[in-house]
Order: sequence, then structure tokens, then C-alpha cells
Amino acid sequence: MTVASERATSAPAAQKVDVRLEDVTKQFDDVVAVDRLSVGVESGSFFALLGPSGCGKTTTLRMIGGFEQPTEGRIYLGDREVSRLPAYKRDVNTVFQSYALFPHLSVFENVAFGLRRRAVRGETLRGRVEEMLRIVGLGGMGKRKPRQLSGGQQQRVALARALVNKPQVLLLDEPLGALDLKLRKQMQLELKAIQHDVGITFIHVTHDQEEAMTMADQIAVMNQGRIEQLGTPTELYETPATAYVASFLGASNLIAGTVSGANTVRLHHGPEVKVRPAAIAGRTGEVAVGIRPEKIDLGGGQENTLEGTIFEQAYIGVATQYLVDTDCGRLTVYRQNASPGLNGAAPGQRLTLSWSPESTFVVDSMEGSE
Repeated sequence: MTVASERATSAPAAQKVDVRLEDVTKQFDDVVAVDRLSVGVESGSFFALLGPSGCGKTTTLRMIGGFEQPTEGRIYLGDREVSRLPAYKRDVNTVFQSYALFPHLSVFENVAFGLRRRAVRGETLRGRVEEMLRIVGLGGMGKRKPRQLSGGQQQRVALARALVNKPQVLLLDEPLGALDLKLRKQMQLELKAIQHDVGITFIHVTHDQEEAMTMADQIAVMNQGRIEQLGTPTELYETPATAYVASFLGASNLIAGTVSGANTVRLHHGPEVKVRPAAIAGRTGEVAVGIRPEKIDLGGGQENTLEGTIFEQAYIGVATQYLVDTDCGRLTVYRQNASPGLNGAAPGQRLTLSWSPESTFVVDSMEGSE
């Protein structure tokens, strides 16, 4: 991982980087879609660009692929600058949400298409196509036409067609967006396994936080054309750098407060709570304290406590969700349904919420939490 955004650190010099963007800006008329973005993607990694519509993630992917040229800045594939090169002169392939298969060709010929254009023939071609079909779980289906396949199988064909040419980088533009929920979850795990198998660098664009966290080694959370934070799924979830990241990547309870010590924050309209000293990170004055819903206990026992009244509860399968009104605002609590009858709390009940200082993060303000 390397990144040159304000909040990130660079990777060790020895680490090989397949894609590097330096101060890349893309402007459409008076709209800045990507704003001085600098980031590097490790060779052989699964990298995700995550964010809502309009954040600049797809434009960034299109610039890496050569479908758009940056207004300013430089793009490198390995050590080669490709900022002004057209797509066909870059060692990248792209998989789109629409699959873009040739309906009149068999699965085998769809996958072989790029190899034939490169003058690969005979047993070499057949061997590479059949091996790639095996990798994506379509062994023995080479004679079928795309219309005879399910949506998930068609997506695998598109993936095989892109990978069979052994590109330096594979770009994935919302590749699972057209699939139903159950199949999408299945394909997330399969796609990650395929990436590990082939060892090619994947750069994946998605607005789905769960999808990014399931598949990616590194995630860049984008907001208004910039990288808000870059890190592993664990880093982003457990220690978000901003309220925007905390709210976009999973549910968060954010409570306004004021730093009162090296490891304490006085909540507005509430008690003083303890946090990890590293969470303060030199901050002073107004901040926001964050706690993930599943890290709050219904009842005492943890060091930080807050009194509240249950406003509403909802059974959501793996957990029961509680909305609890406190003097600091309404908090969301998840309690795992580990055994029958565990969740006896009901609307109107007064109780104590508690959580550990180790489960508490701190961000600069509430801004961006909506």
C-alpha cells in the first residue's frame, strides 16, 4: 500500500507497485470529478475504490484504464507513464457490470477472442482457455452460448476473457451489480479466491461497503474526488479517521464531546468517557466519540456507561437491533441472537449501556456523518 493523501503513509521503498497515480485531477467543464488524487496499488493485491455515486471512483478507474485522460497529473503502470496512452496500449483489461459478451460466440470463443487477436493459436490457445475456464469454475462449458448461462456464469466468462491475456492489472467496474443478493455474496468469495489463484493485481470499484470489505486487501474510501482514508478493512472499520468513513463503512454511533484529558472525552449532555490514548492523537477541543453498535452492551460491566431508554427494537436474524434514547442522542445497539430468549429488553425499558475504552474511536467532528 502506498498513498499520498493527507492522512496516509507511504509503503516501504522495496514494495513493488503496479499502479501509481500522482496528483491526478479530472475536470468535466466546471465540475472537478477527481481532485489531486495520489495513490499507489501494490503488485498482486486486491484493491478497492469505495464510495457513493459521484465520489470520483469510476472516473479514477476509467483514467487507469485509458478510457479517460487526466486533466492534470500522471498515471504509471509499473515504471511506465501511461497518462496519455489509449486503452489498447495499456497492459490492463476491464470487466464491466454489463458483461459485454459476444452472444453469437461460444463460451470458449469468447474467452479465446483476445488470444486470437494476439496471434495465439493451436494447443497453446486451447490450453490457456481451458485452464482459465477451470480457474473460474466453468470447466466443460466451453461449447455453450452466453444465453445458456446464468448471470453468475456469464460474469465468470467475462472474467476469464479478461484474465486469459494475463494483464498486469485487472479493472473491475461494479462487476457484481447486476446479480441478485445471494449470488453476489457467493461471487464475492469466488472472485477473491480467483484473484489469489492468478496473482494479478485487481482494482475494484464499488459502492457496496460489504463487498469491498469481503474482497479487498486495501480499500480507498473516496469522497468528493479525494481519498478520505486508505487502509485494510480492519483499520477502516475499527479506527476510522473521519466521521464520513465511520458512517459510510458500517453503522456508527457518533457522540459530540470535548477532549478533557490524555485519554478522556467529556460527552456533551453526558458523562466523561475513556478512550485509548492513541485515539486522541493530539486532538484538543471539540471532537466526536464513536462506538460501533455491536460493541455496546445492554447493561453495565464495561468501563464507559450511559443511561438510556429503549425506543424501538427489531429482530434482524443474526442480531436484534435496539434504538436507545439517551441524553446524548439516540444510539443504535446490536445484540447477537446467540441463544433463544437472550434478548428480553423491550421498548420503554430503562437500562444502562456500557462499552470498553478499547472499542471507542475519536474523530475530529460530526461533519460528514449523515
